[in-house]
Amino acid sequence: MDRHRVIFFVRYVLPALICIGGIVAWLFDPTLDRADGAAALVGAGLSVYLLNFLYRMGVSGDHDRDKEDKARRFFDEHGYWPDEKKR
Repeated sequence: MDRHRVIFFVRYVLPALICIGGIVAWLFDPTLDRADGAAALVGAGLSVYLLNFLYRMGVSGDHDRDKEDKARRFFDEHGYWPDEKKR
């Protein structure tokens, strides 16, 4: 399995399967007791999705900092910012 498939599975398919599992469990026996378990499974699936989302948000901040550091190094070497015209 290549890396992109694994990432897609963990980000989207796994949380969806957990949520669907909770809904299916409740559909087989729609009692109040099963509703608690189903809600717990749906909440777990949504939590997995949210953790993936928050991780991606944190990593994107690292990318922005790296980009800024690279621009500052360019400025130190050349005396102007990368997006400015050369003097």
